[in-house]
Amino acid sequence: MQENTKPDTLIFRMKLKILLLIAPLLIALTLPANAQITIGSDESIDYNNPKEYSIGGITVTGVQYLDPNVLVMVSGLQVGQVIKIPGEQITAAIEKLWKQGLFENVKIVAPKFDDKVVFLEIQLTERPRLSKFSFSGVKKSEADDLREQIKLVSGDVVTDNLILRTENSVKKYFHEKGYLNADIDIAQTRDTTRVNNVILKINIRKNNKIRIGNITFHGNKALASYKLKSTLAETRERSVFHPLRNLDELIYNTAKNAVKMNMNGISDYAESWYADNVRLRIFKSSKFIRSSYEEDKLSIIKEYNSKGYRDAYIERDSVSKNDSRSVNIDLWVNEGHKYYYRNISWVGNTKYTADFLNNVLRIRKGDVYNQELMETNLSYNPNGYDVSSLYLDEGYLFFSAQPVEVRVENDSIDLEIRIYEGKQARINKVSVMGNERTNDHVIIRELRTRPGQLFNRSEIIRTQRELAQLRYFNPEKLGIDYTPNPQDGTVDLEYKVEETSADQVELSGGWGYGRIVGTLGFSFNNFSAKRLFKKGAWRPIPSGDGQKLSLRFQTYGSGYISASASFTEPWLGGKKANAFTTSYYYSRYTNGLSSSDASFASFVINGIGFSLGRRLEWPDDFFTLYQSINLQRYSLKNYSSIFSFGNGNGVFNNLSYTIALGRRSDDNPIFPRKGSDLNLSLEVTPPYSLFSGRNYKNMDENTKYEWIEYHKWKFYASWYNQIVGDLVLATKTKFGFLGMFNSDIGITPFERFYMGGDGLSGYNNLDGREIIALRGYTNESILPDYFSDNTVGGTIFSKYTLELRFPLSLNPNATIYALGFMEGGNTWSKFSKFNPFNVYKSAGVGMRIYLPMFGILGLDYGYGLDQVPGNPTANGGQFHFSINQSID
Repeated sequence: MQENTKPDTLIFRMKLKILLLIAPLLIALTLPANAQITIGSDESIDYNNPKEYSIGGITVTGVQYLDPNVLVMVSGLQVGQVIKIPGEQITAAIEKLWKQGLFENVKIVAPKFDDKVVFLEIQLTERPRLSKFSFSGVKKSEADDLREQIKLVSGDVVTDNLILRTENSVKKYFHEKGYLNADIDIAQTRDTTRVNNVILKINIRKNNKIRIGNITFHGNKALASYKLKSTLAETRERSVFHPLRNLDELIYNTAKNAVKMNMNGISDYAESWYADNVRLRIFKSSKFIRSSYEEDKLSIIKEYNSKGYRDAYIERDSVSKNDSRSVNIDLWVNEGHKYYYRNISWVGNTKYTADFLNNVLRIRKGDVYNQELMETNLSYNPNGYDVSSLYLDEGYLFFSAQPVEVRVENDSIDLEIRIYEGKQARINKVSVMGNERTNDHVIIRELRTRPGQLFNRSEIIRTQRELAQLRYFNPEKLGIDYTPNPQDGTVDLEYKVEETSADQVELSGGWGYGRIVGTLGFSFNNFSAKRLFKKGAWRPIPSGDGQKLSLRFQTYGSGYISASASFTEPWLGGKKANAFTTSYYYSRYTNGLSSSDASFASFVINGIGFSLGRRLEWPDDFFTLYQSINLQRYSLKNYSSIFSFGNGNGVFNNLSYTIALGRRSDDNPIFPRKGSDLNLSLEVTPPYSLFSGRNYKNMDENTKYEWIEYHKWKFYASWYNQIVGDLVLATKTKFGFLGMFNSDIGITPFERFYMGGDGLSGYNNLDGREIIALRGYTNESILPDYFSDNTVGGTIFSKYTLELRFPLSLNPNATIYALGFMEGGNTWSKFSKFNPFNVYKSAGVGMRIYLPMFGILGLDYGYGLDQVPGNPTANGGQFHFSINQSID
């Protein structure tokens, strides 16, 4: 039978033969110009009849830094392999080597071959290596940051990819700073001192920083534009200040809405006018960063979702050039419909009833749909209880709650919250990672989660707070890893800490009180006494046991010196948090004359104290009880310049007992965002006059005050509230009262209250006076009856403070925050004159810097708003420097 072949089939076979014939040539043509194949001479190659050869040997030439054996492996060729010449194997080998990006030239030649065997030589030219690189057009600090970002190392192969990656990294760095039009040019020059090495010079022209001109919303009816703009955390319009622009429209609309009694209308229009005409970017810049902009767009949708608009989305947006330094942003939103919750049901709950869970959820039928509130009250509510907390605090680690929309009808949504309770989990192992200096037992004794206990999320959060309060670790980096073991119902906990310096040094010198002032102090807050004699422990001092050793020396010229030392063991006995402190204090003030001189005058104070503080469990374990016994001995010789009694000679003794009840729940010792700090204390001496039987009415003052007697009450309170983001409102109040036991003796001239200034005690703090800071007024200028030349402090004081704080840096090695304040305070000589509303007021701004070595340093500018009778220079503009919260 004769085969019948169709014409189309014959044409296809012919095309296939031609394609197979020219395939090697086509592959070769796709290689770069620097990749070549040379096999013998053109006359020795028959491209129409490829011939098979066995590879007899392979050599590599032209490489200096790379292993020839590895390069042969990369090529895919090997000795003994049968290849066709010309053929795809040689082409593929060249392509593999070229793709490594390490060579400028790739060439394979056959210097020797016969009818069956071919010897190949791979000829390579390596790309140059990086010798060094430099920047031009940027500041030194920027160059240092860029070196960290681009991560170039001497010896790197300079490939096209490396150049492109470096250029993109530099551009990204400047884009994040708002320089969207930055030009980057990377020039290569040969390093004449090293073979096949180049020097990269990265030339940068930043051009103008691109800021955001105007942000315009289209299609928004439910939410005003200024409210939507307020949700943008990083994408902000540049500052404007036109308080008179459209002022007539503001007045007209305010009046119109007032006639209609439309208070919301007045508020909305006023806020809109303010947002358009008065925009002051003090802490936030208006630079345009694409990545931040994309994140902020999600915040817009999140805001709509919280108002019931679950279907809201951004239809489109555009970023257009406004001028050479700014761009305009337009966003078109589709709000959709507003939804409400209708029926909420629970499935899978056995531990708690549906009614109880509804009370915790705090969402009722008819409430506006709020996805954020639902997630917060289900998962984690930092300001109160949530459903997850109920279960997780009872050990239900594997608990989950999934809200499902089972029905959407018109504007109503039915929810079914599906709960999986699981089994209770117990803690198996607890470990700590990252403590390089602090010993394990110091951390372990602060842990509230122990092996064998039920898992409890609240105790974990509390543990992290306690670790932050130690000040040994970076509070921003405290973390925890959970490793659940569902098979046996246990969980392993690993706390992660990052050590930060806890020790502090105080070294200062200057001019004050008419003489040279010098101070040297050390505070070792993570000291270890038991390692004092251990070899290698002095780095620079023995540390790691959480003990505190403080040493301080102060001098004012040649006439005054003071020295103090204290040691604290925070866990006396090692089993409970009983902080035991012993301290000694010495000060000596003279008039500078020789002690043999008849006019020599001196005032010497010796003091010793013992205190014990412990953490309570009732009413809750945020409470602490502090008790101390202190003895001070004042020795005077011809010294009467600062006292309103006696002849300047004598010995006076102050033996006192102090008890203080406190409760502290703030979340961060340096920059608290929430919580409170309350303290009520009583300092009391034995009432000697009540049981001595002596007549004090006509007794001379030196004898009357030989043993000082008084009772002193003080109350201190601070509350911290997070307003928005990291903006925090700190509210503080202080009260003090100094009382007596015997009216014949009266109130002691010691231990009085002196108000005004920075709160720092100086050489004149020789009578046990307590200095209360009040910014905007000179030091110790707020005294009762100052106009009558009274220089004795008050027996009663009150002080009130409002501070608005914003962090500029939360780096544990340099925490910085700015603040604005208003405060008022006063002192009174007797209770009958006490008026808590009659205070000297001030306002101002300030800055706090926490440096681990120096503690908290403060600089404030306050303006005293009220004149002090008898002291016309006391108020007005005042700068105040503070150390370790002496003002606070």
